[in-house]
Amino acid sequence: MTNNDILIRLRYAFDIKNVDMVTIFELGGEKVSKEDVLNMLIKVHDDEEAPDNFYKLNNRMLEVFLNGFITFKRGPQLDENGKPKPPMKATGSEHSNNMLIKKVKIALGITADDVLDLLYEGGVTVSKGEVGAIMRAPGHKNYKVCMDRFARCFLKGLTYKYRDNK
Repeated sequence: MTNNDILIRLRYAFDIKNVDMVTIFELGGEKVSKEDVLNMLIKVHDDEEAPDNFYKLNNRMLEVFLNGFITFKRGPQLDENGKPKPPMKATGSEHSNNMLIKKVKIALGITADDVLDLLYEGGVTVSKGEVGAIMRAPGHKNYKVCMDRFARCFLKGLTYKYRDNK
């Protein structure tokens, strides 16, 4: 699953409008135009060539979006003077599927048990230990890379909970 697929599925799950997508990127610290967002949302299948205007998301840009999504959902973090802190620095060094689950968990303020429920809704049963391994830092001895199947099921569970139940 590509980073563009993740963005498309997140947008669908939360019914995010194009102008809000631009706002979310800005909240994450990156200015993009509405046209850039539309070019990110072009579906490209493995067996076809991407159009010239296709905007391929790298891990850093996906992290920028997810950081902005946290601020979009929870509001800006304030420093000790009550002023908004600058956006978190996006490095793009973590696996995109792990980053997806961690940052969406933070944005929605949900627990590991809620993540288990979302995965179950999406069609996969995992243990709390497996979810914990996905949430760990990449250098940790118990860190586990989140495979595409888990990420797809997580996004599917989000869609069932946040879009289909409106």
